[in-house]
Amino acid sequence: MKKAIDLPSEQVSGIIEMALSDHISFADIKTEYGISDKQVKTLMRNELKSSSYKTWRKRLRDFGERREIYK
Repeated sequence: MKKAIDLPSEQVSGIIEMALSDHISFADIKTEYGISDKQVKTLMRNELKSSSYKTWRKRLRDFGERREIYK
């Protein structure tokens, strides 16, 4: 698959780690790496296994419904 953005592997790992955290918002990722939430989702889709990506997105949706301001 084609990567949405061209970043060094260390930055990709950092973004994935931040995105998987329940305590870090997309705004924090944008501040640190300068990429949008849509780009983070694309990166996660390309880097994670399909099932892992789907689980992550479900967790975002479920948690977002319980908390007003979240990713």
